[in-house]
Amino acid sequence: MNVDRSDDFRPVERRGTDSLKWRRYGDDVLPLWVADMDFRAPEPVIRALHERVEHGVFGYGVAPPELRQVIVERLRRLYGWEVSPAALVFLPGVVTGFNLVCQAVAAPGDGVLIQTPVYPPILRAPANAGLSCDAMELTRRSDGRYEVDLDLFEETITGRTRVFILCNPHNPVGRVFRREELERMAEICLRHNIIICSDEIHCDLVFSGHRHTPIASLSPEVAGQTITLMAPSKTFNVPGLKCAVAIVPNPELRRRLKATHADWAQEVNVLGYTAALAAYRDGQPWLDQALRYLEANLDFLIRYVEEHLPGIRMSRPEGTYLAWLDCRQAIPGNPYRFFLERARVALSDGADFGRGGEGFVRLNFGCPRATLAEALERMREACNGART
Repeated sequence: MNVDRSDDFRPVERRGTDSLKWRRYGDDVLPLWVADMDFRAPEPVIRALHERVEHGVFGYGVAPPELRQVIVERLRRLYGWEVSPAALVFLPGVVTGFNLVCQAVAAPGDGVLIQTPVYPPILRAPANAGLSCDAMELTRRSDGRYEVDLDLFEETITGRTRVFILCNPHNPVGRVFRREELERMAEICLRHNIIICSDEIHCDLVFSGHRHTPIASLSPEVAGQTITLMAPSKTFNVPGLKCAVAIVPNPELRRRLKATHADWAQEVNVLGYTAALAAYRDGQPWLDQALRYLEANLDFLIRYVEEHLPGIRMSRPEGTYLAWLDCRQAIPGNPYRFFLERARVALSDGADFGRGGEGFVRLNFGCPRATLAEALERMREACNGART
């Protein structure tokens, strides 16, 4: 039965709600920066949280057995990936996850391979563990689409490289890596005995014509050398509830991760578990509609940039609700500061994403169309004013 969930995507007033997204800047600023959608969470999630709150006791929690089974079945259904419930390790966040992996599988002075421009916490993870950052820059084609230079990928590996943090779908460039790309990267990592830590938090937010493939699903050999990180937070817009899962088929890797987790991170809270179970079990109808809304927003954004923001270029993201705007030909200096000061629109500063990010901004289009349209109009007026 088709249920009308249009109310889930109407504007919701978030000012005055202790929202990081809406409080960081002034009340006159439209925030399209942090990866936090402005939509109500799925009704089954809200209902489950109400019921859990009514219980009235909020002690330490454990993962519900049903949650393990729901995730295992979801991986089988979406990807044909067979995973044991015992392979799941619950964590309070994906950022916590890749920081724990660095601590668990590498020693001070070892290296971590990353691909820039990339989500800033990934950039910071090596130094947090006393490791070096072995960074390679993704190759940007003339049409704005990014690719992996596999020769450079292997050349960047040193004798001390122990971990590769893969971001797929990639934040901020929006790539959903094809199976053959993943196979080549995985083969190189296996040959160099490098652990793959795959941040797949945006795996459910993939647009028409593209398909997400967990790198660990390629083969048992790859799975044995991979820790995959997923979460309901971006998919179902519950990031503040702090629940993620590491999928670790290799028992020894799982033991090392759990040992590090015990000393370095808190457990998931009971409301996080409640939301995760409701989202994964009952949230698919909401997600289907969310993807349609996001793709329509993306179509609108692309048309607007092409027609009204001359000199600014973007490639269509294959996944995520994040657009990566190349402002180098249109705006001298820092475009993040330009749009914040001249348009009162807060975007993410491309310079924060590492090498290859200078002159870019990241725009979150996971918001009501009216918010997106107003922000773009402000950006257009600011650009026009700068040219006169």
